[in-house]
Amino acid sequence: MKNKKVLLAAIALLVVAGVMAAVYYFTRPKAQAGGKTFTVTVVHSDGKSQEFSYSTDKAYLGEVLQEAGLISGTPGEFGLYIETVDGETASWEENGAYWAFYVGEEYATTSVDLTPITDGAVYKLVYTLG
Repeated sequence: MKNKKVLLAAIALLVVAGVMAAVYYFTRPKAQAGGKTFTVTVVHSDGKSQEFSYSTDKAYLGEVLQEAGLISGTPGEFGLYIETVDGETASWEENGAYWAFYVGEEYATTSVDLTPITDGAVYKLVYTLG
């Protein structure tokens, strides 16, 4: 009887995990095919901002920005950790600074390298003190 309960619990856990995986698969952000034009606004530590416009047929933002030399960073468990933008480095270890990443006016829920490019979108990288 006890083994039967453990087996049923294990099966239920697998079913729930499968359902969660399916929900993620069907609701994850999709990359848009074809040519896209977008803008990236960079807000530096002194508060001055600069806009950069790009046109590409690539699917993900991080790839374009790295190839253009606008950003650099370190790959990590949750995607690219941006360290330098437009020649300015933010160091969490030194002063608690980091580059906040926004899609439109909303704080991004994915890293820059996992964010699909949307035609006409505006992205923002803001030097932020933590």
